[in-house]
Amino acid sequence: MKEKRISKPTHKADVPDDVANAGAVTAFSDTATKHRGVEELRVKRRRPLKAETDRKKQIALRLDADALAWCRSLGTGW
Repeated sequence: MKEKRISKPTHKADVPDDVANAGAVTAFSDTATKHRGVEELRVKRRRPLKAETDRKKQIALRLDADALAWCRSLGTGW
């Protein structure tokens, strides 16, 4: 059975953090996987980017109990 491929944490001792040796820090960071942003993740998950008009906006709203009861009385999709 093959060993499961998982990302392994970098040991703290492996990460050069010597301020005086900037070359070692730069060389270490150059070997890291570059992050290309959210668009790359969307492609990997097969989630297309929605048009600006189709995107939903999240809000937080606090209402009095009677105002909430009135809204709910309007029916489905209030």
